[in-house]
Amino acid sequence: MAGAGAIVLGIILLFVLILLASAIKIVKEYQRAVIFRLGRVVGARGPGLFFIIPVFEKAVIIDLRTRVLDVPVQETITKDNVPVKVNAVVYFRVVDPVKAVTQVANYIMATSQIAQTTLRSVIGQAHLDELLSEREKLNMELQKIIDEATDPWGIKVSTVEIKDVELPAGMQRAMARQAEAERERRARITLAEAERQAAEKLREAAEIISEHPMALQLRTLQTISDVASDKSNVIVLPLPMEMLKLFKSFADAGEAVKKIVGEKEASE
Repeated sequence: MAGAGAIVLGIILLFVLILLASAIKIVKEYQRAVIFRLGRVVGARGPGLFFIIPVFEKAVIIDLRTRVLDVPVQETITKDNVPVKVNAVVYFRVVDPVKAVTQVANYIMATSQIAQTTLRSVIGQAHLDELLSEREKLNMELQKIIDEATDPWGIKVSTVEIKDVELPAGMQRAMARQAEAERERRARITLAEAERQAAEKLREAAEIISEHPMALQLRTLQTISDVASDKSNVIVLPLPMEMLKLFKSFADAGEAVKKIVGEKEASE
């Protein structure tokens, strides 16, 4: 009898130890335990050590760290009827573990599905140029819509980023031609602007030289100095400005004589 009593006592002690072990719960700093008592939610506990009532209470552990959700490639058509393939990444975390357990069966799968449908919807309402050049605006719009949809589940969507946009091959070639034409246009505009500025500077220089004749002589001497430094057979014979003026006066006098002679012959 003593041996049987000891066995029964050992079994009872083992059962008590198992109950105590199941009653002790430890959750990490980034986790929370949602407690159900007889099927009813009594709140969330943690982090650290706490106890639950075995059999009557059950703990569901929820991770509060930020999760990265990769949204698979979605095929859709933009507002200007261009077929594109787009994928994205969503960063979210649980802010209310009770809602994440009681309001949705699988909050990760639910967030993934709402992100996919929202991505197709938003891209379908945007033009191709907007999708390529205003991606930050679309990211903010996606984040706002997905966050509002997941808020009843206790989910906070912090960031949504469109990762890649795949265009048809024909559209890529058309965009390449457009970009090349745009670069050609800018190059021609830049060249024309340079020519205009050069002409403006030459006009200013001509006005200065016309007001100060000595400036032309100084420029002539500078040109001679530049040519002299070149090791070539070029011979430069500079003419004084006074001689040029003399030649000009002779030419003017000749024109005047021709005009007078012509008038006399016409009168005779």
